[in-house]
Amino acid sequence: MRVVIQKVRSSSVLVEGQMIGQIGRGLNLLVAIAPTDTPEELDWMARKCLDLRLFADTASGRWDKSVQEIGGELLVISQFTLYGDCRKGRRPSFSNSAPPDQAEALYNQFVERLRASGLKIETGQFGAMMQVNIENDGPVTLLLEREAT
Repeated sequence: MRVVIQKVRSSSVLVEGQMIGQIGRGLNLLVAIAPTDTPEELDWMARKCLDLRLFADTASGRWDKSVQEIGGELLVISQFTLYGDCRKGRRPSFSNSAPPDQAEALYNQFVERLRASGLKIETGQFGAMMQVNIENDGPVTLLLEREAT
């Protein structure tokens, strides 16, 4: 499983010109599922996304707060292209991405794990062409990866 985490002031997603998800201060998560991913990877990744200290404490200025601690919001977008392999040829290979049915089921489970936090969680539309608007904060962008053990 791969997730690109971006700390944002705001983020939104449109499908066919219609706004389907929008958040304020929090995290934009771009999520890719591998064929070997299991609920264990989903649990680890959800905890990591919710608990990473990426927000500054106003008194110290240090990154001492997680998205949970600030009551932030999350926009979760499926993005199989994170597993694109561009080492050979001119066309990326996506053979390291899970098949759509498997990926959608695991993506939905991941979103449910995040929703259990009680935070506002918005999503894109799995498999759709989307326009994602991101107002980065920092900018802070991290790549998290967890392989099945």
